[in-house]
Amino acid sequence: MFLPALALIAALQASSVPASPPAGTGVVIREADTMVRQVPPHNGEGMSTAYRISDGVPNRAMEFRKRVLHQGAAIGLHPIAHDEVYYVVSGEGEVTSDGVTTSMRAGDAAYLFDGNVVGIRQTGEVDLVLIISYPLAQRKN
Repeated sequence: MFLPALALIAALQASSVPASPPAGTGVVIREADTMVRQVPPHNGEGMSTAYRISDGVPNRAMEFRKRVLHQGAAIGLHPIAHDEVYYVVSGEGEVTSDGVTTSMRAGDAAYLFDGNVVGIRQTGEVDLVLIISYPLAQRKN
């Protein structure tokens, strides 16, 4: 019983995302392997560090990302075609949804709805660290 689990752990350690994981198994993604420094999306401002955590996961049905908005950075206003969650890990910011802006800080989550026009801005003394998650319209490989 334990040997197949040990073999899976060894395979995951050899490669952070197997090309084709066995049905029913999970995948371990190393955050550092997914890091990209970039201007925030949707005509954003400033600079951010994106961790596109789920991008390499085969046959996924959702996106799961971490984004660090550096001083003064913002993800620009954009319509969403799915429900989406912004969870604040650390820092402070302001989320806007359909013209209503609300302050957020560590431990806060913004649940945003399909059809909303949304964006978020870093406002505090330290970087705003977010987890962003949403379902995909169809599975991605």
